[in-house]
Amino acid sequence: EVQLVESGGGLVQAGGSLRLSCAASGFTFDDYAIGWFRQAPGKERVGVSCIVNSDKSTYYADSVKGRFTISSDNAKNTVYLQMNSLKPEDTAVYYCAATYYKNWENIRRSHGIDYWGKGTLVTVSS
Repeated sequence: EVQLVESGGGLVQAGGSLRLSCAASGFTFDDYAIGWFRQAPGKERVGVSCIVNSDKSTYYADSVKGRFTISSDNAKNTVYLQMNSLKPEDTAVYYCAATYYKNWENIRRSHGIDYWGKGTLVTVSS
């Protein structure tokens, strides 16, 4: 059974940090790219960042560049999203997802996603 389980969300003040984790199981982790997405209330889900596990290529949405860092531990089948300098507009449910495709322009639009996690809520207070 494929599982993607997010953790690490919570309430933080603006300027603070959180680290999200995405634990994957049930598929060959190294063959996939893992993306982080977020959906704010009343808005569409958007891609935030992605890492290609085979070569560790990373991609970021412009809105988080310089503040968020994605990484993966292939031995633990886990992807992390370190979020620094958080802003109230970062408030959203954050999802991780796995895709066999490696094209960021498609991934960030949720195209070709094979598996989704259930999400973790991040709330940034002003």
